[in-house]
Amino acid sequence: MNNAAFVLQLVPKYYLCALFLKKGAKKVMYLIQNKIVSAKKLFFFVFLAMMSFSAFASEEHAAEGNKKFNAGELIAHHIGDSHEWHIVGHLSIPLPVILYASDKGLSCAMYSSLEHGTMEGYHLNEHHEIVSADGSKFYDFSLTKNTTSMLFSIILMIWLFLSVAKAYKRRDGLAPKGLQSLIEPIIMFIRDDVAKASIGEKKYMKYMPYLLTAFFFIWINNLLGIIPVFPGGANLTGNLAVTLSLAIITFLVTSFSANRNYWRHIFAMPGVPIGVLVLLTPIEILGMFLRPFVLMIRLFANMLAGHIIILSFFALVFIFGEMNAGLGFGVGIFSLVFTIFMTLLELLVAFLQAYVFTLLSAIYIGAAVEEHHHEHAHEGHLEPAKA
Repeated sequence: MNNAAFVLQLVPKYYLCALFLKKGAKKVMYLIQNKIVSAKKLFFFVFLAMMSFSAFASEEHAAEGNKKFNAGELIAHHIGDSHEWHIVGHLSIPLPVILYASDKGLSCAMYSSLEHGTMEGYHLNEHHEIVSADGSKFYDFSLTKNTTSMLFSIILMIWLFLSVAKAYKRRDGLAPKGLQSLIEPIIMFIRDDVAKASIGEKKYMKYMPYLLTAFFFIWINNLLGIIPVFPGGANLTGNLAVTLSLAIITFLVTSFSANRNYWRHIFAMPGVPIGVLVLLTPIEILGMFLRPFVLMIRLFANMLAGHIIILSFFALVFIFGEMNAGLGFGVGIFSLVFTIFMTLLELLVAFLQAYVFTLLSAIYIGAAVEEHHHEHAHEGHLEPAKA
């Protein structure tokens, strides 16, 4: 087992520690308050557990012939897309490979077939990229880790909202319960504080389906990305292609919803001299395309950075462990504490990034559909009576 695989193998253990913190904390407090175990002994037990993890890492490192640990390779492997879903150690789930070429037709197989060289007409090169045996071009429709995670999140969203809709029909007039009590406040929040406030009470309902879909899609996939075990662990919202697609949808919704007043302010702002328009109009047109670019980069950069920071803390254990085993033990405790802290922080960031993307989309749409209000200088003036 290489170091990268070992680090990823430890991820579920660290995550389970964080997962059971709530229940575990109550049990620990009970043990300490009733003097069943002292706080010092408990801390010493945790310290020994961390030392055992580090010691096992050192043994694995020695078994690999003291091969130098590559932190960049580990991080790049985790945040990148792949044709298999890593579970633990060397255990992974191969995903379907679907290729089409004009001369070969449609070819389907599992990724494991490519790894073993049993897929006819295709193989993996030294960079683990799929290439044709005769060098001909082909189209790749394979289900990668990111696309599979996206399909899973879509199915999860459909199940979630259908369940809530059925609950409303079954419990008509009753107080929310179960999933209703979780989803309803969020929907009300998006409706009142995002859609109504940004688009206006007259037109907000038309855009609620898109805003809710964008919010829950980003939020759910952000949360799935934090979970290090199957079916989580995919860096979907940290993928530039995904955030670009979301930004393009917002741009198209804004452009096709825009009224005459919006386009007039972009190409020929009222009351501005022609000489100034020559300079101002290109800036307004550029700004129209920069808005979706900002949406794309903001979501991509924030979610990608969170994954990189968490993995960097794991990598510190092996980087310092190569220098000195004792140093690796100490850094292991530091790494565990900060990893849990960053994971909790990522839970907040997951919600905030979904909210910010939805809010900015609503603001752009609101600016596009805003009506022009004519201001009359003599609003209260009465027409003179006819003789």
